[in-house]
Amino acid sequence: MFTIMHLRTFDPTLSIPEIGLGCWQLGGGWGDTTPVETTATAILDAAYASGTRFFDTADVYGDGLSERRLGDFRRRHPDIIIATKLGRRGIYPDGYTRDALLAATERSRGLLGVEQLDLTQLHCVPTEVLRRGEVFTWLDEQRQDGLISRWGASVETVEEGLICLEKPNCSSLQVIFNLFRQKLAWELLPAAQARNVAIIVRLPLASGLLSGRFRAGTVFASGDHRNFNRDGAVFNVGETFAGLPYGDGVRLADEVRSLLPAGDPAAWAIRWILDHPAVTVIIPGASRPEQATANARTSALPPLNPECHAHLKNWYRDHVHDLIRGPY
Repeated sequence: MFTIMHLRTFDPTLSIPEIGLGCWQLGGGWGDTTPVETTATAILDAAYASGTRFFDTADVYGDGLSERRLGDFRRRHPDIIIATKLGRRGIYPDGYTRDALLAATERSRGLLGVEQLDLTQLHCVPTEVLRRGEVFTWLDEQRQDGLISRWGASVETVEEGLICLEKPNCSSLQVIFNLFRQKLAWELLPAAQARNVAIIVRLPLASGLLSGRFRAGTVFASGDHRNFNRDGAVFNVGETFAGLPYGDGVRLADEVRSLLPAGDPAAWAIRWILDHPAVTVIIPGASRPEQATANARTSALPPLNPECHAHLKNWYRDHVHDLIRGPY
């Protein structure tokens, strides 16, 4: 059933529904297996039918498989917005050149089947690359040449986000923000809002921890990042379980459930994020069509009351903050 989702302003020319879809899983390496074509299509169809119009991917997800699937989907639904990312595939950590970024953009345009990318984002590039600043100049050139409509950055730390906010043509920041990683609400989100820069929130459920479904003995497939990256062996530890040691995360997920209203803890965890006006769109993943539908329905939930927000903030400060690992 179609969900009437609240719209939020991305920029002066674009408003979008506040629940999007993260599409890492469409390329594999996110769940148990790479979804077959029919499953991937069913997930996308369910998201669209539920009102989702913003879809986030990257050139490295399945080495382009996620982009290709979204490109095929867009041919049926030209009203969707596709945000992709570049900077990890064959470029990270020290191959950042004008030509390398241009080649990545051209490849994404081809896979998505578009003349102009709706939004491209630097994909968690090293902080020093951001400090040097050439990457922003090269993205500005691509925008001037009509290859991209907008550019932003997916970042891992407050410092990286603030560097990007200094650039006048930065349209968006993609950040990890959830009940386990609240620090961004105190500096980065207000700074972005003051500059009219959109905030895209990834990992709203901390790799599924905040769903409350995982236990200490839960086993993840060998190809699942929740197995091979739970301690940051492959990429930033914060991208898996929000940087929490897994056992602590399971315990804390049980604790926070008692602080939320009765019902689905995943839905209320997403509602908590929506209560921050600086947030533009949340991009939870979905490995099944019904998950995409459930995510979209959180837009209809009422805001949490001020007392609940205060309890959650104090709980984070006293019980969670010191356990977070990795740059933040």
